[in-house]
Amino acid sequence: MYFPPEPADTDADASSPPFTFTLAVKDNIATRSPDDSTSTTCGSRILQNYKSPFEATIVTQLRRRGARVVGKTNLDEFGMGSHSLFSHFGGTYERPHDPSSGSAGSAGAAVSVGGSSGGSSVAVRLGDVDVALGTDTGGSVRLPAAYGGVVGFKPSYGMLSRFGVVPYANSLDTVGLLAPTVAPIRRLIVGEDPTSKRSEEQDQTAGLWRESDVDRDPTSLTLASRLRIAGQRMGYNGETFAPDLRGMTFGIPLEYNIEELDPRIRTAWAAAAERLRSLGATIAAVSLPSTRHALSAYYVIAPAEAASNLARYDGVRYGQIGDLGAEVETASEAEAKAEPETKPETTPPTGEADGEQDEAVLYERVRGAGLGREVQRRILLGNYVLSSSARDNYFVQAQRVRRVIVRDFDAVFRLPNPLRDHKPVGEHQGVYTDDARGHIDLSDLPEGLPLADKRGPAQVDFLLCPTAPTPAPRVADVEAAPSAVDAYINDVFTVPASLAGLPAISIPMPAADTGTATEAEAFCPGFQLIGQFFDDARLLQVAETVMTAAFEQPEDMAALEKHRKTGVST
Repeated sequence: MYFPPEPADTDADASSPPFTFTLAVKDNIATRSPDDSTSTTCGSRILQNYKSPFEATIVTQLRRRGARVVGKTNLDEFGMGSHSLFSHFGGTYERPHDPSSGSAGSAGAAVSVGGSSGGSSVAVRLGDVDVALGTDTGGSVRLPAAYGGVVGFKPSYGMLSRFGVVPYANSLDTVGLLAPTVAPIRRLIVGEDPTSKRSEEQDQTAGLWRESDVDRDPTSLTLASRLRIAGQRMGYNGETFAPDLRGMTFGIPLEYNIEELDPRIRTAWAAAAERLRSLGATIAAVSLPSTRHALSAYYVIAPAEAASNLARYDGVRYGQIGDLGAEVETASEAEAKAEPETKPETTPPTGEADGEQDEAVLYERVRGAGLGREVQRRILLGNYVLSSSARDNYFVQAQRVRRVIVRDFDAVFRLPNPLRDHKPVGEHQGVYTDDARGHIDLSDLPEGLPLADKRGPAQVDFLLCPTAPTPAPRVADVEAAPSAVDAYINDVFTVPASLAGLPAISIPMPAADTGTATEAEAFCPGFQLIGQFFDDARLLQVAETVMTAAFEQPEDMAALEKHRKTGVST
């Protein structure tokens, strides 16, 4: 993280902001300072000196609400990674404390902080900032939040403007927020009562959900659409909950209980469900049958969109050749330096074809020197799945899987999806019917899970599931994996909500016997709450209620602090 000079707040409202806070910004979100000292590098060599001529809409909006930007945070290059190790400027990781010496442990014991928004998570967990911005394409806000014991919120797709965010995969990229608790995120997103009538002066402090910038970002929901959806949901978004969750139903997705799920997280999952039940909620099993295909579909769609987006980084449109040093040569320079015996015997073609060949070699050298290994891997994969021989078998099929995943979620949520025609449960292909629910195999669910209806409910308000299948892995294990694809399993629980464009939040929850945990053993796994599209206000309110209740006991809060500060970030 580095700390650029704070620009003058020329766009501030005439009235003072309702509160002030420090903000860190992930380095794929454009920021600008008066002296042009702030870069937006995306963690890539090809953009190492790039300075944006404008600022991202989300940063401008937060400045108006009292944000003081104090730094940019490290990330996996262009947001492609799950462990914040693929940055040109060096990885971000955690070196656990050695209890005997009180200092950081050896590099060999380094632990992943998650990715790709690992730098933002570290800034929050160490108390350097109040709030941090990240981007979530397939879990890049929620996974680091889970590993670091902080809160990570991915809003509904289109809730926050993406203008000024360097794209990885346009149909999946979402600006997210990280904070120590839910309260500051909820205050920024929702404001006060999101459905009440306001005066013009009060609108200045309304939540971000009321703002859109469709002229700059056509994927943002218009204000008219936001108000229409909110009006349809009067009694839901505008409802003020009691300190408990009476009358609400939380679903436990059966397909999320995978073989790779760590036993400690499985046990904590059951404990989290029991905690919800103690707050008055009903817990019931649901089925999302297409979830098993989500990870495969994601790693077809996201690389395909990345291959298109990153084609602009060629040293001409974006990325300066001079920044890449002597590794980049034009074809003519290479020809001039070639030994006489290696020169072709025949005269090479001249004219336009020769120029095109020269450009191709230039692009190849610039991209080869300027883009990292993981980015190159995903570009190659994306180009392959978009090729004429593979498009129908991979890209088209992945898009079909994505539509079915949306239908699965729509079938289990009580609220209808405002972007689709609502159909009753059982009418969607691939979704279990009322009769089929009686045959769901519940034998593999965690013991002690307080299910109210063993058959599974028709519909629920929210889903509860782990954020990651395992605790944060050791960096050495990640780097020693036989295939880079092995790291993709970390996204298995976060990708489905991203494909469906749903709001999801990761909050830490106490593990068993946290009061007796030593500093080295402190463990508070992250759990996701997932809601229906544009049910962000209720989701944040419920998450705040759950997290507040979860850490009422001093020993649980102490364990969370240990979990957040057991390491030194490098």
